[in-house]
Amino acid sequence: MPLSTYTYAAGDAVRNIGDFASGLVTPTVRLGVTGLARSGKTVFITALVHNLIAGGRLPFFDAAAEGRLLRAYLEPQPDEIVPRFEYEKHLADLTADPPTWPDSTRRISQLRLTLEYASTKFWKRRMGRERLHIDIVDYPGEWLLDLPLLQLDYATWSRDAIAQSRVADRKAIAKDWHQALGEADPNAPADEARAATLSDVFKAYLRAARTDQHALSTLPPGRFLMPGDLEGSPALTFAPLDAKEEASFARGSLWALMERRYEAYKSHVVRPFFRDHFARLDRQIVLIDVLAALNSGPAAVADLERAMTEILECYRTGSNSLWSSLFAPRIDRIVLAATKADHLHHESHDRLEAILSLLTDKALERARYGGADVKVLALAAVRATREGQAKRNGETLPCIVGYPLAGETIGRRTFDGNEPFAIFPGDLPEDPKKALEGWKTENGDMRFVRFRPPDPQGLPSGGFAPFPNIRLDRAIQALIGDRLA
Repeated sequence: MPLSTYTYAAGDAVRNIGDFASGLVTPTVRLGVTGLARSGKTVFITALVHNLIAGGRLPFFDAAAEGRLLRAYLEPQPDEIVPRFEYEKHLADLTADPPTWPDSTRRISQLRLTLEYASTKFWKRRMGRERLHIDIVDYPGEWLLDLPLLQLDYATWSRDAIAQSRVADRKAIAKDWHQALGEADPNAPADEARAATLSDVFKAYLRAARTDQHALSTLPPGRFLMPGDLEGSPALTFAPLDAKEEASFARGSLWALMERRYEAYKSHVVRPFFRDHFARLDRQIVLIDVLAALNSGPAAVADLERAMTEILECYRTGSNSLWSSLFAPRIDRIVLAATKADHLHHESHDRLEAILSLLTDKALERARYGGADVKVLALAAVRATREGQAKRNGETLPCIVGYPLAGETIGRRTFDGNEPFAIFPGDLPEDPKKALEGWKTENGDMRFVRFRPPDPQGLPSGGFAPFPNIRLDRAIQALIGDRLA
């Protein structure tokens, strides 16, 4: 084991002891919120905080339902160098006229929410109200896909990336990159302009794979899609090169330049993220846009399954002891949430949960074996639709009613974002295996459209009532309910 590994471990232990000591004064839960692009991370955090601060109706969150949640408020975050989650800005977007969805997560951010509550234990109630800090850490799920790179050298990663790009569902969108790859000589002298060109065309392939048409998920390096404040840096200016496994390259070659930058990416980008943020989490929710993958077909669903397996295998899960809390903290509760449940009638919500359970079954088995508490939910942190009924050919159909986003289409109809519309989304299959394999409803392919946020409901005080949601209270209970007993 390299000396650097021991150094990192020693540094982690010192920091964890400090976190543990501060938690003796006021207990703190570090809650990680992640998911791939457009899975709803920003909306989830904004809705969670707003519901708790504004006293939203949360019947399945025990502390709120029992009247024990006395107060919730924001405090300055403890990590001075981590950007603050822009809660107020995101809430303003959702309550604008017309309302808009907030910008997606593109970098790590944090927010401290403090809850004051009455304990269920008699002796604690005699001592007055309790307090719990919740440090919410928001980070792109794409960054998690980088963690396996720590175990791969540049040659192995290059071979894997190139092989993956040549499978049927990626070959066409990788055409330009394959052409540039074929023209690149790994043994040629290192050239900055050539490296930048190869990196740019490789990133263009990754971006194309992420579009709605393909909705592919396993696309590391994650910072190529979500660069944050590193955009344009040399550490993000590299790409795979095609070479035989036994080949060797000169020190000043293009290969050597790419290899050096790949290793710098791991050392200065991936490892600090793991050390400073990821390894310190106590609880985790992973938001997953299953419907987008179903829209794009079996190839996208299979790719999402691979991505979720890789992401969940990165977590250090299991129940915590005093020793593990000090030296190797584990995530002891995980919630997997299939977002945008409001795009379906409630009769399909349980089926959506069953699809997600099957999609992540292999990875969750390991987490459960380690002692972690795992829950799978169909969720809409902000419900953008309401349910209704429509008649067609004398048959009454369960529908959802909302404002489809501008540019969304159903058949030959394209929406402008300003017109409410009743949509029959169809039913998910009872057998989740059929969903993963691709299926057709009686009316053809199932197609889920995106909706704009609902119109906000103003309060006399000038604030806004918490938005309607689906199972947000169950997610909160699963993540922190035990800490408010």
